[in-house]
Amino acid sequence: MTRTALILGAGMVGVSCALALQKRGIAVTLIDRKEPGRETSYGNAGVLASSSILPLNNPSLYAKITDYLGNRHPALNLSWRRALARPGWLLRFLWEARPSQAPARIAALASLTASTVERHRALMNEAGVAHRLRETGTLKLWRTEAGHAAAQAEHDFLKRHGIKSQLLDRQGLSAVEPSLNPIFPVALLIPCVGSVDSPGAVTAAYAALFAGRGGHIVQAAITGLARHGAGWRANTAKGSFDADIAVVALGPWSGDLLKPLGLDPWLDVERGYHRHLKPGAGTRLSRPVYDVDGAYYMAPMERGFRITSGVDLAFRDAPDDHRQIDSATASAREAFALGEVVGETWRGARPTLPDSLPMIGEAPRNPGLWLAFGNQHIGFSTGPITGEMIAAMVCGETPPADPKPFRPERYIS
Repeated sequence: MTRTALILGAGMVGVSCALALQKRGIAVTLIDRKEPGRETSYGNAGVLASSSILPLNNPSLYAKITDYLGNRHPALNLSWRRALARPGWLLRFLWEARPSQAPARIAALASLTASTVERHRALMNEAGVAHRLRETGTLKLWRTEAGHAAAQAEHDFLKRHGIKSQLLDRQGLSAVEPSLNPIFPVALLIPCVGSVDSPGAVTAAYAALFAGRGGHIVQAAITGLARHGAGWRANTAKGSFDADIAVVALGPWSGDLLKPLGLDPWLDVERGYHRHLKPGAGTRLSRPVYDVDGAYYMAPMERGFRITSGVDLAFRDAPDDHRQIDSATASAREAFALGEVVGETWRGARPTLPDSLPMIGEAPRNPGLWLAFGNQHIGFSTGPITGEMIAAMVCGETPPADPKPFRPERYIS
């Protein structure tokens, strides 16, 4: 008899899980309230972040904490109402940043990110969207002379971990991106990083590949999850769906589904915004760039140049707060000749765990219930390997990365 699976969540991680399980002969139903790739996977900078191996809560966080907590840095906007609602989570996040934890976390993230471009390249070829892939690297930019030391330190860090990068002075940067205004004295080019021109379209293309191979996609709000006999039942606005196993890949909404089962994954949410602007006359951009001091990404996209904001630590469903994206837009206009805004400002949410690592594995005390969420800022990048890890463990194979650092038991007892 063919095994069956429910994938709850049709972002990059969920769609990747669906494809990986389908490839192993499992009949998969993919369920989400929206079309595939229309939530968190839609709004990122489209970076295939093979160099993103330093967790967000690394030891350098402590030196920045005064600015962060005082909302004096564009990288973070903190709602104190939200922070005080879950003080234990914030304290755990800070505790997890201690230096003794960094080497293991870096190694864990490296195991997820190393094959990012290769895995996406293969899937994009299969899905017929290879034209959306750029392999031109990414740039980090610093606005002050003090950036030379920071750029050198990052270059040395990446080199120690086998990742090549190139330091650029003002002239070297101009040769690489001629349209940049000459306000950045130093930059770091990381060639191994890829990018795409529409993350939502790529996710949707992977979902179409899944459907074309016989997969079942249901667009419906998920109202509950419960054990049903030896398997699992998902209740939705379009009825109930049963399967042998269930994979929760709902990103920042995963906790809502798990808590009624008595499972608290210690999941929290980072909000973020993006805005598209038309390029000015003659302005070109060959790759995503990250302005360290402005705390924004700018990436060439199908709709224009996408600017993404820093982290907004407010309640997940609170009203929009455009201060960060407005600041990012002003900073981006200093760097590039940019035209008018295209469309509406978008807001989304990223799923975050206190140690900045995702949760990948079977839920404690709940056989057949698999968890795949918490990929934070790199879910679009690491979706394919997360899917392969889940599918391998479900089928008793050796996963492509050691799952121990991502085991649910570290937060779910």
